[in-house]
Amino acid sequence: MSAVPHAKAHELEEGRAFTPRFDAQGLIVCVTIEAATREALMVAYMNQEALDKTIETGIAHYWSRSRQSLWRKGDTSGQIQKVVSLRVDCDQDAILLAVEPGGDGKACHTGRKSCFYRRLEGGGASPRLVFEDQA
Repeated sequence: MSAVPHAKAHELEEGRAFTPRFDAQGLIVCVTIEAATREALMVAYMNQEALDKTIETGIAHYWSRSRQSLWRKGDTSGQIQKVVSLRVDCDQDAILLAVEPGGDGKACHTGRKSCFYRRLEGGGASPRLVFEDQA
């Protein structure tokens, strides 16, 4: 992404205008957390349509990069995410959604509550992933 001129950067960082900055593919990263616990649930992408539908309906919509299609979270899994708040980062190139998860509250396609169910342990030549939450 190219540098933002100082005046424009100041407006992005301190202004009240919502002007999300999509990348060259027309996407913006979205971190989704559970509103009640603040636990990270997932990271996905939105295009303009997904962002608009999320704001309009109050239900999280994302852009599936693998399927190249709009995806309303929960349509197939029942894990609909009701938006409690939407935040934007300082330079408006990332979204933070706080949601109330529906269904049994499992946001990950693996059947886990969170997509962040492994942590890195060790270091050097032999780091490994340790499971925090079994499916």
